[in-house]
Amino acid sequence: QVQLVESGGGSVQAGGSLRLSCAASGYSNSVNYIGWFRQAPGKEREGVAAIESGTYSTYYVASVSGRFFISQDNAKNTVYLQMNSLKPEDTAMYYCAAKTSRVPREDYRTRWLIPGQYDYWGQGTQVSVSS
Repeated sequence: QVQLVESGGGSVQAGGSLRLSCAASGYSNSVNYIGWFRQAPGKEREGVAAIESGTYSTYYVASVSGRFFISQDNAKNTVYLQMNSLKPEDTAMYYCAAKTSRVPREDYRTRWLIPGQYDYWGQGTQVSVSS
């Protein structure tokens, strides 16, 4: 079992920044990929960013590329999502998710946004951006 706990959410004005954290515990060494997802009321869960633990390869959805940055601190078993230049449309509940099984890079590169790819999920942290 892997436990994930998100933190760092809050309310900010447009243009502001937040840094989300995803702390992993349990069999965290079995995690090969961490993804950040978000879900706004009435909308489907959307992939935002992901990182491959072994290679540090990163992936972003187009709407956040250049504004959000994902990183990991292996010593702390924590993955961060630095969010800059926040917009009201970034308002959502943000979740981190862990995938344990390794897949060919080409497969993950095209499938990282799919929630069903992940084995474990955190409870989420709310991000609200006002105009």
